[in-house]
Amino acid sequence: MLTNLEEYNNPILYDDENEQYTEDVAFLLTEAAHKSGIILDLACGTGRATIPLAQAGHSLIGVDIHPPMLQEAQKKAEALNLSVKWVEQDCTKLDLKVKSDFIYIAGNSFQHFLTNEEQHAFLRSVYTHLNDGGTFIVGIRFPSIEELTPTEAEEYWKSYQDPDTGYTTEVYISSHYDAIKQIQHNLTTRKIRDLDKTIIKELKTKIDLRYTFPQEMEHLLTHSGFIITSVYGDWKKSALTNQSTQMIYVCKNKESILSLNGGCNLLFPVL
Repeated sequence: MLTNLEEYNNPILYDDENEQYTEDVAFLLTEAAHKSGIILDLACGTGRATIPLAQAGHSLIGVDIHPPMLQEAQKKAEALNLSVKWVEQDCTKLDLKVKSDFIYIAGNSFQHFLTNEEQHAFLRSVYTHLNDGGTFIVGIRFPSIEELTPTEAEEYWKSYQDPDTGYTTEVYISSHYDAIKQIQHNLTTRKIRDLDKTIIKELKTKIDLRYTFPQEMEHLLTHSGFIITSVYGDWKKSALTNQSTQMIYVCKNKESILSLNGGCNLLFPVL
């Protein structure tokens, strides 16, 4: 049963609010330029990152658990005559029958794995699908004080206009953070105004997001079999600092590092 996915029940609305974000896409295109074979985009949504990589000539499999998002992704790809394989699977239980030189999860989607068990299961799934010498990239929000400060009252986030109707949607967010479980509970309210600025509809959705701290993320990755080769504070490759908004981890697997080092004595985790 799908849970915690209210935010994604309207793929067109999701694209209206998120499709213009491309900083991670530029980063991924640069990384993909040095890769061959099939690329895996995990929690791909409507193909915001998948489709630009396919347009650049790469072969991709986009994986997501939410059928409406995948249907919209497929529709967009077909409109561009792009051949992308879209797969509906739980990313904690991947079974794609392929291995890849390049796997990534962007869009802060790693935050949907709310428990330690889910995080470990996801990373195990990635590890088993990654070729020796392959690259795994994960990007998530940096758990800054500002990010985790409760906003019990509605806090304005953004506005955008529907190009067809001219109506304006104002987006507000309220949240509270459970420090024990490291989960932020978010309520998003969208107020749709007509041409006279009158509110004609309000839409409310809930979403829970797990926040993972830098030392914790390092522990998760290394104990899942990865070597962290780079850490950035945003998709422009800035250093990770207390003022960062993102945490971007670029990883290899330990088998690839072992072979490069001529069989040095590395201890492998029990996966």
